[in-house]
Amino acid sequence: MNKKLAAALSGGAVLVLALTGCGGDDSNEKLDSWANQVCDAVQPQAKKIAAANAAIQKETSDNSTPEDVQKTDSKAFQDMSDAYKAIGAAVNKAGAPDVENGEKKQTDAVKELNGISASYASLKKQVDELDTDDQAKFADGLKDIATELDKLSKSGNNALKTLEEGEVGKAMARQPSCKTATAPGQAAQN
Repeated sequence: MNKKLAAALSGGAVLVLALTGCGGDDSNEKLDSWANQVCDAVQPQAKKIAAANAAIQKETSDNSTPEDVQKTDSKAFQDMSDAYKAIGAAVNKAGAPDVENGEKKQTDAVKELNGISASYASLKKQVDELDTDDQAKFADGLKDIATELDKLSKSGNNALKTLEEGEVGKAMARQPSCKTATAPGQAAQN
């Protein structure tokens, strides 16, 4: 059961990965400036989300007490909620990217990021309300949360993908902070 939760949680990190593009070197100063602003803001949040995922995976080993799992999950969900909200605020603050339909792409992405933030806040509330004195009830509650997490990890990054299509993705790929925000193993080295 705890392993299912850990597996579902690792999907959350995928959402942040959607914020980085790949390839391309056609320069557009306005767009590069926009991408740099967003990438610089995303990097610390991506690390926060990765750390929260790691904490949950570490704590969901079968020998952890329900209290420890609850405490760790609650903090991790709060951290993830805060991180997605901060990413949404960064995309909002950066303004619309200088591309066709840039305003719609920006608005949709901010709305989606705020929705993801609210979902993690809801999961935090759910985990806080679990009964840690009754192991069976606690396990059932965690299963429900794992199911919600699984849905969350599979949905919700369509607007982010749309935001980073084409020129925006190329501009983001040129930003050093976007590259390091998601490169495997990089977070520990910085």
